[in-house]
Amino acid sequence: MTSPPRLIPLLEQYDFACERLLARLAGPVMDSGNGVDIGVTPLGDEEYLWEPVPDCWSVRRRGDGPGARATVLAGAGEWGRDSAGSPHPFPPPFTTLAWRLSHLCEMLTLRADHTRGSGSLTRDGYRTPGDAAGAVAAFESASAAWREVLLAVDESALDTVGYSTYPNGSDAEDPFVEVVWWVNQEVLHHGAEIALLRDLYRARPS
Repeated sequence: MTSPPRLIPLLEQYDFACERLLARLAGPVMDSGNGVDIGVTPLGDEEYLWEPVPDCWSVRRRGDGPGARATVLAGAGEWGRDSAGSPHPFPPPFTTLAWRLSHLCEMLTLRADHTRGSGSLTRDGYRTPGDAAGAVAAFESASAAWREVLLAVDESALDTVGYSTYPNGSDAEDPFVEVVWWVNQEVLHHGAEIALLRDLYRARPS
């Protein structure tokens, strides 16, 4: 299927953001930004769960309970992501690399399911990996699932309000092209945050 012309730049932007984030996480090399490949140390478990400041929100073993100012570990399985009901704590807690990556993976997985899947997946049922390799694999899978959605979109779908029924956003009130734009900026800005956390971890005092 040929993508609608106005979707193509958004799809190319999405591909660039996902490929760059995966390279920053898993290596073995990434583009420095000027065409030069630089080596990347694959994300490890210690860095994945690193808390650079006190009272971070992170991904935690369910048996350990939620972190400071969190009231629940969201999701299912052995590990969950720090969360709280509305209103959220203010100022917002600093979130770890693990938290941000889990947030991205959950969003992409659920949005894909509520656009071209069963529409049955929920935050309560989402399983967050507790290790770095599992988290990187989860992002690969989640980003590919959303890309499959984009490849199946035609011109009329882009203007359809509620084409995505994702329940944790404004998708039901928005034309789908706006949802596509929103997902791109989520990957771009969280990807940049994750990259900065990797830089800070590498430069931390020994």
